[in-house]
Amino acid sequence: MEVIEEYISGDWGNDMTSEETSNGVFCIRGADIVPTSNGDYTNIPLRYISNRSKTKHLLKAGDLVIEKSGGSPTQSTGRMVMVSEELIKEKQQVVCSNFCTAIRLKPEWNSLYVYYFWTLAYNSGVFFNFEGKTSGLRNLNLEQALSSIEINQLTTDEQDKTIRLLSDLDRKIALNRRMNATLEAMARQLYDYWFVQFDFPNPQGRPYKSSGGKMVYNQKLKRKIPEGWEASNICLIADVLSGGTPSKAVADYWNNGDIPFFGPTDCTGSMFQLETSDHITKRGLEHCASILFNEGDIFITARGSIGKLVIVGSPMAMNQSCYALRSKNGKFEYLYFLTIQLIECLKAKGSGSVFKSITLSDIENSLLCIASSDVIEAYCDKVRPLVQTIKENSKQISTLTRLRSTLLPLLLNGQVEVR
Repeated sequence: MEVIEEYISGDWGNDMTSEETSNGVFCIRGADIVPTSNGDYTNIPLRYISNRSKTKHLLKAGDLVIEKSGGSPTQSTGRMVMVSEELIKEKQQVVCSNFCTAIRLKPEWNSLYVYYFWTLAYNSGVFFNFEGKTSGLRNLNLEQALSSIEINQLTTDEQDKTIRLLSDLDRKIALNRRMNATLEAMARQLYDYWFVQFDFPNPQGRPYKSSGGKMVYNQKLKRKIPEGWEASNICLIADVLSGGTPSKAVADYWNNGDIPFFGPTDCTGSMFQLETSDHITKRGLEHCASILFNEGDIFITARGSIGKLVIVGSPMAMNQSCYALRSKNGKFEYLYFLTIQLIECLKAKGSGSVFKSITLSDIENSLLCIASSDVIEAYCDKVRPLVQTIKENSKQISTLTRLRSTLLPLLLNGQVEVR
């Protein structure tokens, strides 16, 4: 049975408005597919297109956006996201980029039902079979790939019933992610108020700087900071630790391993890292430069995806493309946001350009304003409940995601029936 009503091509448009391109639209790229699937629309770029292009390319809720160019040896093209009502409500006018194609389904098909079917096929690696290369770029033969996927023909009511449990799980996962984003923003806002604006509570409970708290000029930082605070690198309050990878040639280091092994590609944007794609054995840990890192240690990706941060949520090892920061007083909440400042400092040194790596000397040579121990302790006590809730929500997201992955093929293949 025919599923597709029409294909809608993409338009990258221009980065500035003009007489010809006067319509501001948000353009979904391949890089936006995963965040958008998770309900994060913050980085979808604003572009400008013509009236004619707007009429031709504008998307609506229920359309599916599929990446047709890009990919890698380990990640095929064909990743997709459904344009949700929430996305349209927030961004109003949405198109996809030239490296993607949007698909509008026939009215008798539930978009989520088809999306789940195609996602299941993507996860199985089917789309690798329909890729070609031009100028080193992987391109998907989209029509051929989609026509090869058989979708169970059900009535609209049967489709709705089949996906009900999956969509409920997705909504709960998305809700937890939004809650975590809000809680992290609250903790970050309080950090900025206390440690950037210097309006932490004074002994009388009033904002320190705004209430006339003593500020002292610091020669190293070339600015005034609160009395008793220091200009130093992050090593003043944290130990910097390195990782390492056990030999891939020794099967006993990897086979049936149960120790999570972190690398830069494991970052998902969550504050806490609970799981990893690779695992090593106890022997593997004994034969590499990494130790077993503790909950509350902070990983910085130093090569590959540079400058991403996560807090270790369960004991794990780490490869050599990262550094770990371990708080000297065990209070990691302040250290996490101070490390964000460190990354911002490193980016500023590079004039905002993308830097190729972070070295130990980069960390040691970056001066930061380090708060007094009593203010650090007060901040950690204040935000710890928020951070702990983020961690518990993240655990629930992990559990629900695994459940969803287990149920997806069973529901779509009719092995489990939803009553």
